[in-house]
Amino acid sequence: MPPLLPRPGGGPYNTAVALGRLGARAAFCSRVSGDGFGEALLAGLLTAGVDVSLVERGPEPTTLAVASVGADGSAGYGFYAEGTADRLFELPPPLPDEARAVAFGTCSLVLEPGASAYEQLLRREAGRGLLTLLDPNVRPGLIPDPDAYRRRFSGWLPDVSLLKLSDDDARWLGGVPSGPAAVVVTHGAGGLTVRARGGLEVSVPAVPVRVVDTIGAGDTVNAALLHGLAALDALSPDALPGLDEDAWRGVLTLAARAAALTCSRPGAEPPYAAELDPLPGPART
Repeated sequence: MPPLLPRPGGGPYNTAVALGRLGARAAFCSRVSGDGFGEALLAGLLTAGVDVSLVERGPEPTTLAVASVGADGSAGYGFYAEGTADRLFELPPPLPDEARAVAFGTCSLVLEPGASAYEQLLRREAGRGLLTLLDPNVRPGLIPDPDAYRRRFSGWLPDVSLLKLSDDDARWLGGVPSGPAAVVVTHGAGGLTVRARGGLEVSVPAVPVRVVDTIGAGDTVNAALLHGLAALDALSPDALPGLDEDAWRGVLTLAARAAALTCSRPGAEPPYAAELDPLPGPART
């Protein structure tokens, strides 16, 4: 058995780090342990230039996900999440006035009581007009009642501006839903597709790469989508339906390029802006 190598991660965490590396102004809002793993998580955020002023701290241990990576780079997971810090996240005060978007996903929307606090945050900030991105990044091993989770997921959609799903997520959830202003579906080596309200559908191919590790690729897509939309001054729920084919193609191309770089190296390591220079036309910053 190969030795276990600690890697800071988690869906929203990876998204925040990816945003920081791309040069975006980003903050991380969660509860982080005071243990050594928690200190490493904070250090990773700070190194990426991510604001940690919204981070809650606690004495509880850090959630651990043990990932096994297959020959094709795909990952399976085992979780150690009982009584961990992020499960005890509490609803924070309203986000700063300069906030334009907030992203949610993965275990944080499953593990109570924190899941309910994140749900309140989603609804509150959507009501304030922020763009809300949801990436369920479904981990079936963490979901004791799949039907209850699917019902809850459907209940979130009226407050979601941008939904990002993998093909696997869509199959597990019963299909690609309508409702959000735009839905982006990732197809692995098949590229990415967006379906926008009003009927526009745009696809781009994946960027060919030798896949080492797919962990964090979807989180990198989330960050690249937000970064690309910000470059178009389209980081609002009302702006998404008005984007044309060329604009979406540029945003998706940026996401495909960023995800390919993440897949080319181990350990959920999203790219820096310099690695993506020059950015595709509409997504240039």
